[in-house]
Amino acid sequence: MKLKSVAFILLFTFIGLILLFGGYAQWNSANPKKTCASCHEISPSVNDWQTSAHRNIRCIECHGTALGNGIHSMKEKANMVFTHLGEKKQPEEIRMTEKQVLEISGKCAKCHQSEYAKWQSGGHSATYADIFMNGKHNQEETPYWGCLRCHGMFYEGNIKTLLQKPEKADGPWKLTDMKKATEPTMPCLACHTVHTENEVLGRPLRLDIPKEIFYGRSSRNPSITWYIRADRRHLQADKLMKITMFDKDQAVQVSDDPANKLCVQCHSPNFKHQTGSEDDRTPTGVHEGISCLACHVPHSNDAHNSCKNCHPGFSNCGLDVTKMNTTFADINSPNNIHSVSCSNCHKDKVSGKFRKK
Repeated sequence: MKLKSVAFILLFTFIGLILLFGGYAQWNSANPKKTCASCHEISPSVNDWQTSAHRNIRCIECHGTALGNGIHSMKEKANMVFTHLGEKKQPEEIRMTEKQVLEISGKCAKCHQSEYAKWQSGGHSATYADIFMNGKHNQEETPYWGCLRCHGMFYEGNIKTLLQKPEKADGPWKLTDMKKATEPTMPCLACHTVHTENEVLGRPLRLDIPKEIFYGRSSRNPSITWYIRADRRHLQADKLMKITMFDKDQAVQVSDDPANKLCVQCHSPNFKHQTGSEDDRTPTGVHEGISCLACHVPHSNDAHNSCKNCHPGFSNCGLDVTKMNTTFADINSPNNIHSVSCSNCHKDKVSGKFRKK
């Protein structure tokens, strides 16, 4: 009898596990509107997802499952349930932590391998140590609250909880939690949202840079967004305000490209909106009005050899544009790509033609 009882218990346990995990698998593969979103605060996110470029990708590919990452996932999902049932937070208060944001960025890399590799090779992958423990920069500018607007926008504390003052006045600042030293300050979600309304990208008809990118006439709804730390929400780049810029007292034409509006949120000018001030990179001179993406490769921001995209190796005046010192980083550069003008190369005009200096 005892053996039969044990056998029945094991059998019913086995059947129960099959039903449990079978139902769980069915739940994960079902339409979100018939599961979580049917009675949960994520309904708005699901609605946005259905019109996004990621609409053919299941939620669990980015958000995981209760069993997807072992004990960590089970603990995380359990905390979500207890938080929801216990504190009954309002929908607008549901936000991802910085840790979850970084986990999402890691999952972005599985599909967007090329973009992720380019991001890692560029300046936007700078870590907390790169930004806040740079002794030279600490001396030039003391860390303050506004730093987190661009560097650490998902950080859940403030500049006082992030850093410890140096013992010496000229010493570098230190991170309160050294585990953050290797974490990126500008992860994927700083400029992108997974749920943004957008079309699925196909193969472009042309492999060169389209003209609308150069002159800011892109009609495509961009996937790029700006994460506003103060409001804890994303704003689509084409809805950002275009900033009026001046070169001394002269108004400067600025590209309408949404990417430009996004770039200037961090690479911003002083309070007078003067080009080239603070971290501003607004083009003037012969490049006035073109988009950042005319020269900079998305994600890596690399602009090396970008001149040849528009110019032949030798212009009609005999100058080899590929050998010019065009970098903005060199204060002695005679041809700073952001401010180069005709007069930088041509000083005199003889017989109606420009003559080299």
